[in-house]
Amino acid sequence: MYEDRSYKRTFYSAPQSVTSLVAAFLEPTIIVLVFVLANQWMDEPMARPQLTVCLLVFALTFPGRNRFRESLLGAWVDIFISWLVLLTILALCAYATRSLKYFEEGVLIVWAIATPLLQCIAVWVGKKVLQVQASRPESRRGAVVIGGGELGVKVARALAGVEDRNIDFLGYFDDRVDDRLHESATANCLGGLKDVASFVRQHGVQEVFITLPLGSQPRIVDLLDQLQETTASLFFVPDVFGIGIIQGRLQDMNGVPVVGICETPFTGTNDLVKRISDVVLASCILVLIAPVMLALAIGVKLSSPGPIIFKQRRNGLDGDEIIVYKFRSMTAMDNGPVVLQAKPNDPRLTPFGAFIRRTSLDELPQFINVLQGRMSIVGPRPHAVAHNEEYRQLIKAYMVRHKVKPGITGWAQVNGHRGETETIEKMQARVEYDLEYLRNWSLALDLQIIIRTVRVAFFNSKAY
Repeated sequence: MYEDRSYKRTFYSAPQSVTSLVAAFLEPTIIVLVFVLANQWMDEPMARPQLTVCLLVFALTFPGRNRFRESLLGAWVDIFISWLVLLTILALCAYATRSLKYFEEGVLIVWAIATPLLQCIAVWVGKKVLQVQASRPESRRGAVVIGGGELGVKVARALAGVEDRNIDFLGYFDDRVDDRLHESATANCLGGLKDVASFVRQHGVQEVFITLPLGSQPRIVDLLDQLQETTASLFFVPDVFGIGIIQGRLQDMNGVPVVGICETPFTGTNDLVKRISDVVLASCILVLIAPVMLALAIGVKLSSPGPIIFKQRRNGLDGDEIIVYKFRSMTAMDNGPVVLQAKPNDPRLTPFGAFIRRTSLDELPQFINVLQGRMSIVGPRPHAVAHNEEYRQLIKAYMVRHKVKPGITGWAQVNGHRGETETIEKMQARVEYDLEYLRNWSLALDLQIIIRTVRVAFFNSKAY
């Protein structure tokens, strides 16, 4: 029986955003780079004094300040003030150590003038990139607030001030009459708590902020049960109680404390790390297995009439429908509202198809799905759309597994939950392992799963 490990690593600090990571390195990198280029332009060698300055200014300025959220004028003023302070510190150090003689005057003048100008240009370019990204319709995220009180209004106002999250605030939900709501929430109340889940599904809402008082715990628990049948990210403000936590983390949103209770692990730099590792590994693997895939394609073609590649509809990230590739292993290709799972000695299997299914070789074309961005190498295995519609009604929090891209292999598969799930209990166990993966994700865990998959693929009696 599956052991519940939901208590492990329940809360996380929010991962650093990509813009924060860029800002951390941007200022020190520009300062050092301009100094090095100025020395080269003046034909000055990068001797020990110059290298010492590079190390010193990097240490003094790292991590750089994130100015992308500030007004452009305010950011520029801050850049010049910070630069003057740094130059003053360096001048005092040079005076105290009598080391100014080791530096060419022209280099120092060019460095002093060009550095703040390049920083201003970099901040301007960064803000433009964020504005262009925010203006793209596909990057916008709809959000609703549960609770039309003072706290709910504060959260809504905070959402409007977070530029790099590209959020469109849609409105409030509250069961109370208008007289008990905040005056700012009355005109934008979209309905009661019973209307939230249907509204989220119909309008593709991606973020839900719950601001109801703690006295409403029973209602909140019921609401969370309904919302976990969607793919929306859930946040409780400012407290949380005994519910299943997925990637719970504390966040600060313009001074408003927010607790994420059901969130994807792949946000900010985590998303960047996951995507880079997927692209690098998938590219290397495809190069290595190209001869094998060619041989398998020939084997499928000769084994029975029909296409080499079987394309099946699956639900991917946020429940969106995707097309997944596999080498065809059956004479029938179910892809409609009713899909029969493969069984031992299934008459639809060809002899060659039985072999490639048993060894998981039929799934090799999914590395192409990884490069396309539809899938990841490691993640919850995608189920047929017809199966998703069935199990989302029967298994609590089933759709939460779609908060990440589906994977070629997963934590459930390397723990023995592969093959047919003919009972609800077996599917429940698989989903629990998928949720555990979401709670505990790390790059090291991904690598561990990949290594274990190689062994499981060739020595697993449950594969067919």
